Amino acid sequence: MPLLEVVQTRQVSASIRLTDSTATQVDQYASFISACADDVVEQALAYVFSKDRDFQDFLKTPQAKQATSTLRIRKGPVAETAEPLRRKPANVPQSAVQTPTAVAGLKA
Repeated sequence: MPLLEVVQTRQVSASIRLTDSTATQVDQYASFISACADDVVEQALAYVFSKDRDFQDFLKTPQAKQATSTLRIRKGPVAETAEPLRRKPANVPQSAVQTPTAVAGLKA
């Protein structure tokens, strides 16, 4: 029996727009926890989704399955790697934040 269990998840790249202040805070939080901005966005959304009881109830309804996709998914290569690509941690200076800022959101 192996000592480690590696869970592989399918990830997609998506573009989102954020305000300057939110993008700056995502970068600052990523620096604070020594992670990349993608991980901050992924974990923040997962946290909100899991804590919102009304949303959890909504997910059990037929309307949830009929939700219109508004997320702009970027089409990538067909073959996915076994290990997700890691992006450089968000240690960029604040002056590097652009409006509107595109941050890749990951969806597990």
